[in-house]
Amino acid sequence: MAEHTQPSCPGLTPATGPAEPPDRRAEAVLLRTVTGDPLARAGISRTRLEVAEATIEQLRRRLDRVRWPERETVADTAQGIPLDRVRRLIGYWRTGYDWRRFESLFNDLGHYRAVLDGLAIHFMHVRSPHPDATALLLTHGWPGSVVEFVRAIGPLTDPTAHGGDAQDAFHVIAPSMPGFGFSEKPTTTGWTATRIARAWAELMNLLGYQRYLAQGGDWGGAVTHALAVLAPEGLAGIHLNFPPFLFSPPLSTGDPGEPERRALERLDTFRRVGAGYHRVQSTRPQTIGYGLTDSPAGLAAWIYEKFDEWTDTNHQPEQVLPLDLILDNIMLYWLPASAASAARLYWQHEGLDMSRPPSTLPVGISAFPAEIVPIPRVWAERVYPRLVYFNTVERGGHFAAFEQPELFTREVRAFSRQLPG
Repeated sequence: MAEHTQPSCPGLTPATGPAEPPDRRAEAVLLRTVTGDPLARAGISRTRLEVAEATIEQLRRRLDRVRWPERETVADTAQGIPLDRVRRLIGYWRTGYDWRRFESLFNDLGHYRAVLDGLAIHFMHVRSPHPDATALLLTHGWPGSVVEFVRAIGPLTDPTAHGGDAQDAFHVIAPSMPGFGFSEKPTTTGWTATRIARAWAELMNLLGYQRYLAQGGDWGGAVTHALAVLAPEGLAGIHLNFPPFLFSPPLSTGDPGEPERRALERLDTFRRVGAGYHRVQSTRPQTIGYGLTDSPAGLAAWIYEKFDEWTDTNHQPEQVLPLDLILDNIMLYWLPASAASAARLYWQHEGLDMSRPPSTLPVGISAFPAEIVPIPRVWAERVYPRLVYFNTVERGGHFAAFEQPELFTREVRAFSRQLPG
């Protein structure tokens, strides 16, 4: 097949001075456009990820020269992720991690690019072998990426090979959020959850899907909620594992019940001791971006801490996410240098009211027990007039599809069965 090369993001301007060869990381990350793909059509191109070996070698050189702080002065994670844990992560990244393994896996899936609202958006598009499958739009959050969905794609698209029925099949569409992964970075303000939702509706229209479901958690939940508010033609319902109302709960005037009290206690704890990243990224994304873009160790620690805190593993995320998977996700921030552009999503929403009630579209919610804030059913019922599915899952945390792909798939299937065909 004929190919031509397109950079995935603008080139970096090298700093002056003789100290080190220019960092050309962004120019060496390529999404090659592949012609002749049957799913490509007007406005959509098939792409293939190829990263220059020099870029991988440069990363290793940086990891060889990490300047470490002293260890924490406490015996737990109260001051952040412990030094010995980060040393182990970086050591494996240097000597054990194989990017080419993931690059091959990634390219075996279907990857495309479409220009939506003036921005080039990367998305996975994996068709089910069952032609009558329902289209499912999956949206990730921070510090996640489309890597979160890779382990769930097989069960979602080919249920008969994973203990399900053909009627449970989905065609999976998973875009990288603007400024994340290999999507283009916005150069102006205004890319809110609502604007992203409009772009997603445009994408589904371009792909020709006349009926689809949408699913999301974290920022993906905010975008999916916004999509329900817009209620574009073809959207049949939404499923959430982290609805946006959790940070601005719909309280009643009476005394809260036990589930609400427990959720409010966890929310208070998060605001007091767990929301430092949120305050920094919502107020100074550019400043934190310099360190995270320049230092792979700093970026890895910044992201790894959230897998440590937000998974259902008692601070042992490798119980459900091997280091390879965690580093696959971190690489989708490092290679395109997207730490600052991803952080700006927080700044863009600072002080913005996202509590507008949705339409009467059917809504399903799966409450994973180790979520940042547990989801009281009563809150969901106050926000969504057509809550057709609610279930508390037996295990799992904030990164539902990443941590528990089988349970995540089960929940999406169960919600889908509640909807008319």
